[in-house]
Amino acid sequence: MTGRRAVIAAGGTGGHMFPAQALAETLLARGWRVSLSTDDRGLRYAGGFPEAVARRETKSATFARGGFVEKLKTPFAIFAGVREAAAWFRAERPNVVIGFGGYPAIPALTAALRLGAPTALHEQNGVLGRVNRLFAGRVDLVAYGVAHVVNAPRGVEGVYVGNPLRAAALAQVGRPYAPPAPDEPVRLLVFGGSQGARIFADAAPRAVAALPETLRSRIALTQQVRREDLERARAAYAELGVAAELAPFFDDMPERIAAAHLVLSRAGASSIAELTAIGRPSILAPYPQAAEDHQTANAKALVEGGAALMMRDGALAERLGPALAALIADAERLSAMAAAAGALGRPRAAADLADHVERIAEAPATAD
Repeated sequence: MTGRRAVIAAGGTGGHMFPAQALAETLLARGWRVSLSTDDRGLRYAGGFPEAVARRETKSATFARGGFVEKLKTPFAIFAGVREAAAWFRAERPNVVIGFGGYPAIPALTAALRLGAPTALHEQNGVLGRVNRLFAGRVDLVAYGVAHVVNAPRGVEGVYVGNPLRAAALAQVGRPYAPPAPDEPVRLLVFGGSQGARIFADAAPRAVAALPETLRSRIALTQQVRREDLERARAAYAELGVAAELAPFFDDMPERIAAAHLVLSRAGASSIAELTAIGRPSILAPYPQAAEDHQTANAKALVEGGAALMMRDGALAERLGPALAALIADAERLSAMAAAAGALGRPRAAADLADHVERIAEAPATAD
């Protein structure tokens, strides 16, 4: 059993890499050997993967970036990556290859299909991404991170497993939630994805400034802020007299989510997975430039389930301050939102996905 080999292919954002990391941790614990196939950008997000996971940089590219000349080079880069992956798989044949989306997953999945290795996909969002749409009808398993995927291909029967959680997030599952008492600090957490959200650097201080002084003085704020926005945000909170811990990145985000009374964030798949598994109330502002508006699809399940409010970027300046004041003043509603979030959580997602992966690995696929 210890000879089983899995290759995880994932693209270069935290939204792809965090659930990929969670599956890697689970498979390692079950005795698998695990390799990560990604490009140079993806490797920047691979620092949290266990040391036992072998990193493999594979050439790839996307038509979505660069000018005309760069786009012309894209198919050649992908073809080179497929050749690299095929040579690797012939030398060290995987029992299964799992793609988590993003263009860096293309070479490994293509090579696996050509060689007849079992293949799987995991889609984190409520909208199937371009790469996953490309492969969905050809792989042995399609697993979904959310219950309702709006553009699931016809004839493809996917399984809903949820979004796998890293060990750091799983460690916070079950931590009780208590709303802020009238005489204690209100722990507000603001974050905007892997690199922070610029709009939050302006909107969050304005919202806090709009709070009544008696409430503003109780705010204990933690915020992820892009490096170029740090000084501006720091000055704004200092002028307001608000205790604020600001940084471009926090490597203990699950613990900070668990400690928060209320969270303001984008609606990326990994953020949603951790908010629901840990069970915390939130205000979600879907990133408007997300491919095919998938963050709105992600947020809707929480809004419909009573776990979150949703605000568009254009409404933040007007609505965020009053929403914060109303929620902080309503302990019963905060508690109900936290419970609703927890009811939507899928803490077993990594284990369930690993179960499906092991099942398809037992029956080799046929070659293209």
